[in-house]
Amino acid sequence: MTIDETVEGGRTPGLGAEPSAQAPRRRPRARDIERYSGLFAQRTALMRSSAMRDLMALTEREEVISLAGGLPDTSTFPSDSYAALMGTVASDSCARALQYGPTEGFQRIKACIAEVMSAEGMTIDTEELLVTTGGQQVIDLVCKTLLDPGDVVVAEAPTYPGAIPTFCSYQADVVQVAMDRDGMRVHELEVLLDDLERQGRRPKFVYTVPNFHNPAGVTMSLARRRELVRIAGERQLLVLEDNPYGLLRYEGDALPTLHSLDDEFVIYASTFSKILSPGVRLGWAAAPSPILQKMQIGKQGSDLCSSSISQYFVSAYFDAGPWENYIRSLREIYRRRRDVMLDALAEHFPREARWTHPQGGLFIWATMPDYIDTTDLLARALQEHVAFVPGRAAYLDGRGGNEMRLNFSGVNEDHIREGIRRIGEVVREQVAMYGTLTGALPAPAAAPAPAAREQPATGPGNVLPLRAQRRRAG
Repeated sequence: MTIDETVEGGRTPGLGAEPSAQAPRRRPRARDIERYSGLFAQRTALMRSSAMRDLMALTEREEVISLAGGLPDTSTFPSDSYAALMGTVASDSCARALQYGPTEGFQRIKACIAEVMSAEGMTIDTEELLVTTGGQQVIDLVCKTLLDPGDVVVAEAPTYPGAIPTFCSYQADVVQVAMDRDGMRVHELEVLLDDLERQGRRPKFVYTVPNFHNPAGVTMSLARRRELVRIAGERQLLVLEDNPYGLLRYEGDALPTLHSLDDEFVIYASTFSKILSPGVRLGWAAAPSPILQKMQIGKQGSDLCSSSISQYFVSAYFDAGPWENYIRSLREIYRRRRDVMLDALAEHFPREARWTHPQGGLFIWATMPDYIDTTDLLARALQEHVAFVPGRAAYLDGRGGNEMRLNFSGVNEDHIREGIRRIGEVVREQVAMYGTLTGALPAPAAAPAPAAREQPATGPGNVLPLRAQRRRAG
């Protein structure tokens, strides 16, 4: 019998008794939470919901223009190709695709992963790979493998909003290091590590998204990448490199991954979600063997194995022809959408606003005047049927109140223009209201960023001041 198993009318059935069909069991309501509170694990008090997941129900409405989710445009994948690939799986591998698979993943999908990593300059032994149910599971398994309650994790500020609920679920003490246009300020990381060492604390790992950061849109410079792996080696410190967007570069030269610079202390995470489809729910980890073995055991307790059907589908996709062709088409589509959003921001956002100029990936990070709270702004924007992710979702200490993440990959160019116009209109309302209430004139636009790479900026939102018109990249 379940806890407080009752039927309408208050009668508690005896063991083996069937509830009356005329008196269906009453479903628990929110106010009944006290009944169950004594059963919850202590960690549930620290769990946080994902901001993006919370918005999904709202943004699924057809009238809402969603610039919130990190959604690739899956409509770009030809339906006839999908049908042909699934037909190949059905005719050639049906029984195996419908069966359980090895926890670590089939060898054929690992060979595909090795191809993708090779395209980013990495050479990997397939025995050093673990196939996962999306890139999110890599973060979860790393936390499950390495963290005890109270252990320190270092992350960028801001950080990937989807990682925060995972860190909280494992009761990590997350400290964040500021970013600028060159990514994490690695010199500040060293200062932080020294401070922690004086307290007798040692982080279990540093979490970073070095390429086209989610949510900040910036890319870690080569100098800082080398400095980060130097620090990791000297301090015997693990780094979790989350790289779902590395192949989605629209301008500039590719930079080596952290894993290619040092595979001894770097755990590498990536996914097919952004370069093929999030629906296949396949990602992977590359890690030092002792860590990978523990992660594999942890995965057995989570889902036994990732979807065999998805693994066979992706393998068939790679067998069918040059997979890079689809990536090239995505790059062109997303580059145009990025440019449209940048132009729309210049046209519709007030001069007090600032935003990043991503060289790739899916996101632009915008900073509003200090007196605008983007959580409140979202509520007003939703009335205009447009959504974004408020900045506080990317911090653990309440920062980011005047910042927002904007996604340009998931909707078409007309919707991007209209979505930014609607947000800009709401922002201008707030600016005008502030001026009316305070009698203060709006702050002048920020001065252009200095040529020096190190800036006194407190975050990536200070990277790019508003310009009247952006020059397009060639």
